[in-house]
Amino acid sequence: MSRRWRRAAAAIAAVAAVFVLAAIVLKDYRPNRPSLDEYPVRGVDVSHYQGEIDFRRLAEQGMSFAFIKATEGASYVDERLSENLAAVAESPLRAGFYHFFSYDSSGAAQAENFIAHVPAGENMLPPVIDVEFYGGYRLRPADRDAVVPELRAMVDALEARYGVKPILYCTLRAYRLYVREAFDDCDLWIRSVYSSPRLDRGWTFWQYTDRAELDGYSGEERFIDLNAFAGDAAAFAAYP
Repeated sequence: MSRRWRRAAAAIAAVAAVFVLAAIVLKDYRPNRPSLDEYPVRGVDVSHYQGEIDFRRLAEQGMSFAFIKATEGASYVDERLSENLAAVAESPLRAGFYHFFSYDSSGAAQAENFIAHVPAGENMLPPVIDVEFYGGYRLRPADRDAVVPELRAMVDALEARYGVKPILYCTLRAYRLYVREAFDDCDLWIRSVYSSPRLDRGWTFWQYTDRAELDGYSGEERFIDLNAFAGDAAAFAAYP
């Protein structure tokens, strides 16, 4: 091998080593560690990916609430919703249920799907509409003028059924595109896993990491999402 090719091979190896090191570092990168003194009320959000969940065991590790995936779009139901409904009711955690919003179905149809599968209950957290991007919408987001009326229809339908305004969960990008200035009447659950949220309004829940590991679940997903409530235990007990 000539000297030029040896140098090229060494350069390629060095670049490859950087990428491998970055992958290792980023795999376990958990930049957010909010102060427990500032945010003492913590909780999880889960779906069928966590498999069978021992909500009592999660509570023993300092969790106070669990948001559980219920539905998606106009017809999908999380395959572990029934089991999670029953299991969380036997735990000390306050439960809330969320719906993954689809840009391909009407807000009314999506509200009907959620309402058909999530009963109203005492001490439940408000229902949540998860607004983020998926599939081709990551590169080409749906138009705001088309999304906002459908999201509003779902918000109003859930409020009519459960007697409380839904919470809107969103990424920073979805917040800026769809939620800002259109849904100030809804509490906000913001996803910001690399830094504290930087918003032009207050938030109620903050998903601060998607790479936590706790005992108490046995699904294919190794990690679990952790969230903070913007208040102390007394404020959480009185919420909403």
